[in-house]
Amino acid sequence: MHDNNIKRLLNDIKSGQIDVDEAYAKLRDLPFTELGFAKVDNHRALRKGFPEVIYCEGKTAEQVRVIAASILERGSALLATRAERGAFDAVSSICSDAVYHETARVIAVDRRPQEASVGFVAVLSAGTADVPVAEEAVITAEMLGARVERVFDVGVAGLHRLLAFHEMLVSAKVIVVVAGMDGALPSVVGGLVSCPVIAVPTSIGYGAHFGGLAPLLTMLNSCATGVAVVNIDNGFGAGYMAALINQIGEDER
Repeated sequence: MHDNNIKRLLNDIKSGQIDVDEAYAKLRDLPFTELGFAKVDNHRALRKGFPEVIYCEGKTAEQVRVIAASILERGSALLATRAERGAFDAVSSICSDAVYHETARVIAVDRRPQEASVGFVAVLSAGTADVPVAEEAVITAEMLGARVERVFDVGVAGLHRLLAFHEMLVSAKVIVVVAGMDGALPSVVGGLVSCPVIAVPTSIGYGAHFGGLAPLLTMLNSCATGVAVVNIDNGFGAGYMAALINQIGEDER
């Protein structure tokens, strides 16, 4: 169990939000639930602060539904990525407050206590075609408690568009930059701001783009400092990391 979650649990007992029996049940919960085709990690939220996230590609709608039911029965929030409409229909049949973010292909059930963030995450896309990956990062970061500002279609072909948001960008605690084609935008942003920049290459581009390999290599070879890179089209990974960085300083509020 993560130290922060133990402290939170003890504070909840002290404040009377939960009783001793409920706290005991949380502490002794089995580490995972065996579903035959999947083992649901029941302690993910205790270790990481958020429950296991369902990656829907390669799973049937029924498998997604059963995994989601196992997560939701513990009163947890739910996040499922790369989800098609059929998977959402299956989840919504057991959960009326499930929301489908069609552009991001994300299913979300938000049952977290609403708390103000210390800072905010800015999510940029170079082009409109990069927005689905950017939206995956946005929804992921928001589900982990971050406040997010979107800035879309500000690629290097028209830098005046990016510079119009300079004041907001330098105020961000962390910035996610999503770009295909030549993948140059993260380097430009990294040269303008002091906060961490998480670069996300996308599979958007013409033939020599090699399905995202060209922008991936550009981002890995960035001469700007403070730029880290996630995998091609991995908006989820970028949004998750951005939310974790944004949480730094939460305990000092």
